[in-house]
Amino acid sequence: MTNTDIANKLTGKITPVGETDTDNERFENLKQMCKLVSDLVTQISEISYKYKDSREFSIKRASDFSSDFLSNKLGITD
Repeated sequence: MTNTDIANKLTGKITPVGETDTDNERFENLKQMCKLVSDLVTQISEISYKYKDSREFSIKRASDFSSDFLSNKLGITD
């Protein structure tokens, strides 16, 4: 089971189906999922920014990787 599978299982379905009661529940799940994604992106961004000037290889590697992920995969720029 992947981390994505676990998050989906814990959060619940998020795709609306056109039935009000179900869609209300799924909308709450969607809000939870968006909050999770926001929190994760914030953590990744903190690594990118906090350690960008590190001289230690492993720390700089993490900073560079997270910065590349944010800009090239998510389109988030400084």
